[in-house]
Amino acid sequence: MKTCVIQMNSTADKPANLAQARRLIEEAVAFEKPDWIGLPEVFDFLGGSKPEKFEAAEILREGPAYALGAELAAKHGVFLHAGSLLERNADGDRLSNTSVVFDRLGREIAVYRKIHMFDVTTPDGAAYRESAAFRPGGDVVTYEAEGLTLGCAICYDIRFPALFQALAARGAQAIVLPSAFTLQTGKDHWEVLCRARAIETQSYFLAPAQTGAHQVKGETRQTYGHSLICDPWGRRIAMVADAPGFVAARLDAALVAKVRAAIPVAAQRRESFS
Repeated sequence: MKTCVIQMNSTADKPANLAQARRLIEEAVAFEKPDWIGLPEVFDFLGGSKPEKFEAAEILREGPAYALGAELAAKHGVFLHAGSLLERNADGDRLSNTSVVFDRLGREIAVYRKIHMFDVTTPDGAAYRESAAFRPGGDVVTYEAEGLTLGCAICYDIRFPALFQALAARGAQAIVLPSAFTLQTGKDHWEVLCRARAIETQSYFLAPAQTGAHQVKGETRQTYGHSLICDPWGRRIAMVADAPGFVAARLDAALVAKVRAAIPVAAQRRESFS
């Protein structure tokens, strides 16, 4: 399977973001002819105020970001892992940070809602409180794509290895992590964590990311970019530069099996310690 991760610079301009996603997908299809495409976290809307986020959010299956994913998957005959989008919940209390996956016919085949909320203070003093606007999901999600099992995670989830062990236990041979990693944390942690999750699960790791600047309540914030693909040995086999773009790599199920047979950690795992 040939995969392609797309890197975007989304902002608080939803129509512009959707146009950017469309353009990059069209370019990726023309240049790489992939079987599978992944978009970054919150590809539809990044930044802005809490009211602006709620205004931009969609009821699942009813908005333009969802429609764009279904349309382009069907048009180009590709699997499209539509990063994540802002999902408006029925009660209107908080949003969900939601990945939606479409098959080659544009049919929805998976929905994953981010489990771990990014409530941190970065080294530059910037405070992030994702839980103020978003509620955490609770389901571990995998899906099938022509003989491969792919697992779902989003951005801050990467710091919680138990989720990735659960995905591997459910048969994931590749794990997808759409992200909007901050510049501050990304410089030191991004590639290290991506490679670590690939190594410990012995899975391919596909991480489409946001890059560049966006505005949050008049403050400029930076995302790290460096969208990448790792193989099951933990080697980085593809990476995007510091701008919107894309990169491709082929996934080989036989390599996953070879690595897992050589170092059979799944069979050797002991009971958890307390």
